[in-house]
Amino acid sequence: MSDAEAKKNEPSVSHQVQVVQDAESEEHKQPACSSNDEEEEEPEDSRGEQRKSSEEEEDNESFREPGTDKHKLTRESQVYSATRDTLFAKRETPIKIHALSLDWVCGVNAALPVFSLQDHNQLVIVYAGAHVGIIYNHTSNSQHILQGHCNPISCMCVSEDRRWIATADEGPQSAVMIWDSYSGIPVHTLFDCHPEGGVLAIAFSRGTKYLATLGTGNFQCVCVWDWTSETEKPLYSTQLHPEYGCQRNIIFNPNDSTQLLSSSDSKVLLYSTAQGSLEYIALRVTKSCKDPALNGTPLPYHSPEYYNIVKMAGGSLSQSVFHWKEPQVLTGTAAGTIIMWELMEDFAANQSLTINRVHFISLLQCPITAVTVTDSYIVIGDNKGHINFYDENFLSVTYFSELNLDAIVSISFSQESTEGYLEDCTLDAKLSIMRNFVVSTVSSKVVHVNVQKNTHQVLLRENCEPVHAVACHPKGPVVVIGNQNGVLRVWDYNRKLPLCSRVFKTERQIECVTFDPKGKFLALGFGSGAVHVVDPKTLEGDPEECFHYSKDSITHISFSADSRYLATADAGKAVMVFRFYAEKDSLPHWKYLGRHRSHYKPIKGLLFGVQLDSIQPRLLSLGMDRLLVEYDLENSDVDKLLISSSERIEQSAVPMCMTWYPPLTAEQFLLIGSDQYKMKLFNSTTKMCRKTLLGPTYGSPIRKIEVLPLSQGRDANSYFMAYITDDKVGLQILPLDGSPYKSNALICHPTGVSAFACSYDRRFVFTAGGSDCTVLSWEISFDALEAAAALGGKDLEPFYRLLDGGRDGHFYREMEDLFYYCQMRHQGIETMDRRQVSTTIPLTEVPSLMRALAFFPTEQEIEDVQNEVKFSKYAETGKYTSDINLEEFIKLYVNHRPAFGISSDELDQAFQVLGGHGSAGQPVLQRRELLELLQVRGEPMTEDEMIECFSTLLGRDDDDDEEDEESSGDGIDKTDCEHCVENLIPDEISRETFIGHILGFPPLAQSDSPSSTE
Repeated sequence: MSDAEAKKNEPSVSHQVQVVQDAESEEHKQPACSSNDEEEEEPEDSRGEQRKSSEEEEDNESFREPGTDKHKLTRESQVYSATRDTLFAKRETPIKIHALSLDWVCGVNAALPVFSLQDHNQLVIVYAGAHVGIIYNHTSNSQHILQGHCNPISCMCVSEDRRWIATADEGPQSAVMIWDSYSGIPVHTLFDCHPEGGVLAIAFSRGTKYLATLGTGNFQCVCVWDWTSETEKPLYSTQLHPEYGCQRNIIFNPNDSTQLLSSSDSKVLLYSTAQGSLEYIALRVTKSCKDPALNGTPLPYHSPEYYNIVKMAGGSLSQSVFHWKEPQVLTGTAAGTIIMWELMEDFAANQSLTINRVHFISLLQCPITAVTVTDSYIVIGDNKGHINFYDENFLSVTYFSELNLDAIVSISFSQESTEGYLEDCTLDAKLSIMRNFVVSTVSSKVVHVNVQKNTHQVLLRENCEPVHAVACHPKGPVVVIGNQNGVLRVWDYNRKLPLCSRVFKTERQIECVTFDPKGKFLALGFGSGAVHVVDPKTLEGDPEECFHYSKDSITHISFSADSRYLATADAGKAVMVFRFYAEKDSLPHWKYLGRHRSHYKPIKGLLFGVQLDSIQPRLLSLGMDRLLVEYDLENSDVDKLLISSSERIEQSAVPMCMTWYPPLTAEQFLLIGSDQYKMKLFNSTTKMCRKTLLGPTYGSPIRKIEVLPLSQGRDANSYFMAYITDDKVGLQILPLDGSPYKSNALICHPTGVSAFACSYDRRFVFTAGGSDCTVLSWEISFDALEAAAALGGKDLEPFYRLLDGGRDGHFYREMEDLFYYCQMRHQGIETMDRRQVSTTIPLTEVPSLMRALAFFPTEQEIEDVQNEVKFSKYAETGKYTSDINLEEFIKLYVNHRPAFGISSDELDQAFQVLGGHGSAGQPVLQRRELLELLQVRGEPMTEDEMIECFSTLLGRDDDDDEEDEESSGDGIDKTDCEHCVENLIPDEISRETFIGHILGFPPLAQSDSPSSTE
């Protein structure tokens, strides 16, 4: 296809403008998880030719129809009216409508390319980090963040005129999003276009009309989309055979939009849509002068009739591109060779090219990592950080070897260009088109090169290793970030500028970091088990304060409130303590106090506090072994760390995190979160569970929590809590009451968040993404959080909504009936005396009412429930509470019942653990084993209790009951009940038998599965 023919297929300017105007009256398709602040209606499709800054207004005027009101059109379409200067134009700070808004991204996905968007008036680039795209203006040091993906961005591309940006991700619910780079608005979204696992590569055609996507999976799929149309299906698609390997990149032919190209480590595939469908062939070199195909059918790729390209090239293949003028394909290799494929006009003939049409051009002595073309040059980047320019005859034109870079990942040229003379390697300098370019490397370094001035500047120097450590200064706008390569950076989050950094060459792997409350010390824990204490300003420390008393990775680190003690927890389930000595006869210094292996499962929390009756510090640790351990710091000595108490605080739940509850009550509480989505308040002295509350339920339990400090200008009791789950960050309004509307969370790192920290002025929350090598800064809006909570209703409205059917539902009416039945039961069912009707029931009736509502608490849980009610007003009045009303019971029930019920999978797991396999191969329990387990394991039942429970569950008839009452004063014949148990319970008990026959649950209960409420 000629250039003229290709242009016919591309939308004209008038067509593009018409698309924008038509779309203004239609609802824009926003992605489900997009959180951009633009609230105006946006066009689904909008296109535009390249607009130079000096011609933008003139072009806009020429686009409009006569009589069109300019201001009206501007209000209707932000995309239409946007110019290159729109995105970063100075404007008033918008009102925050989200509790957490992404403010800044520290980090870049080094595996993806970085693209140049603007180069002359201001220097603007676009790149990806975690699950967001970042448009970064280096001139003004500002970012515009493209939010909308739920998974890490796996690929991205930009249009030739730099107006449109396409991003895609891999994973469940993957999406492809097209953005307007002038306004930052998403204009089109393709949802789940590759359901096999997402998108691996993406590319625009030269005129931007078409978009090609390359899927993941064993059977990769290639699709071509006309994204300017309303169709949700691709124009063309085809599935690739696995023998061609995993194709990693895809590109359109700039001279013919019907042709595409993709490549893997060993194969190059050529595609064509000229025949009305997407066909593809592998570029191969035949050993014969004739086509080796038999009867028109190509031989297998590894047939001996074809040469092994990788073997001939001397190394694996990297990137492939089309020649800018000739019908050729250029492929880089790991041997420093360029393979030039001379294509034939007949598409099918390219699968059997003769050896004289394939040329191996040895250019470098090191692997080629990036290949691109611009104007009349072939540009190659290698793994030594060198960039070489060649003409069409592969003669060296110029090179850049003084950039101090490592392996090149991408080279992106500016759309703006000038004419000038390159520093040519030949004797005759020629007038050439000169474009500045941006280059990115595997170490997340991004450099801008000014070709005309032969200068360069570093735009980004980000983390290229996983980040697990982040901490905020207690008195200033400073955040510290440590990565797995031993690099510690100090960053001013107000000015968005780095302050200083240090590389720890011997230790590496910074796992955790923290400031002391006064901001005088900075402590670091390393993967080697080392602990360093350094100066926060210089990041230097005394060599004697580099401690090596553990060989296990440090997982937690914390200072006491008076900065006298430093404690760490390591992967060896041990706690170490250091003490600061400021003696008159010696310089102030830190000294090792002792190490104690106080847990037998991983430690999940390490916390300093203050004794109630003194100012002495106290230290507690919390483990997955469900033990809360307190240490005797006052009596501990060198190499002798003592434990003052060790309490088991959970029965079945696994503790995940802990912190001190703010002083909202007369008692001092310890707040502990568990893997069962519960938050519990424990009395700090007695360790008694005083309250159980439903925690945030956003797909995974809370892993870490931190109460935000009070700020000036707010109510003294206005406390908030920040937390992280496996992949989300959230805020919670305190005091806790179990209402889900007081909490808000959103995805921060889809691959997992490793740590977080809150700023001293509680304006920001910082999250570290671990393997995604990024740290995200989230701006907090308490007004937005409180407004969202108000929408949930007042008083009991949020709790009514948590009941099946709400307040008007059948479940609530049944609860109400059972509540008043408990009153009658307490007064006696068969009494003839006048009944005393009230609004409360005795505390002793609460367990029975819970069970009647299908929540079966253990004896320990019953004790926690009764203690919660009994001591609810003791601190204020000095009196116990002995009864409870219906409203209080509803809150108690909602907070104590399982967050998601009991799932079928949990029952299966229980039978797998406790039982064996029956005759049918399914897990079963033997009757004898079940009865023994009930009397020995967990909360042991007595024989009488067990017989009473089974006689009730197995439903003895009324006649038997009457006979028992006549023969026994207590109504239970033990011998008869034992005989009933033996006769009615089969020898082998399957899951279905246990649920349906013994417990009497309906079949629907067997298929229940847990779900998450977000």
